[in-house]
Amino acid sequence: MSQAPNSSTPTPPGPANSNRVMIGVLGILLGGWGVHRFMLGDTTGGIIRIGLTVVTCGIGGIIGLIEGIIYLTKTDQQFYDTYVVQKKAWF
Repeated sequence: MSQAPNSSTPTPPGPANSNRVMIGVLGILLGGWGVHRFMLGDTTGGIIRIGLTVVTCGIGGIIGLIEGIIYLTKTDQQFYDTYVVQKKAWF
């Protein structure tokens, strides 16, 4: 007999999972420069955030601040499912 599959992917050990807090803090402190997106492997998202910060004279950094706070409020499993498996790009 086969078991019913889990609704969520199990959280494997890895850099994105074990560094959730660090990625969240980087999002808060250096979010305008897209550091947190580069850490998640989203180079395009990091470059877009750098562009937004430059074009808006720093105001675009608020996006990184918000994302960092969201990362810190999620559980490890929610963070892994949303940002590593599904590769959600914004908020």
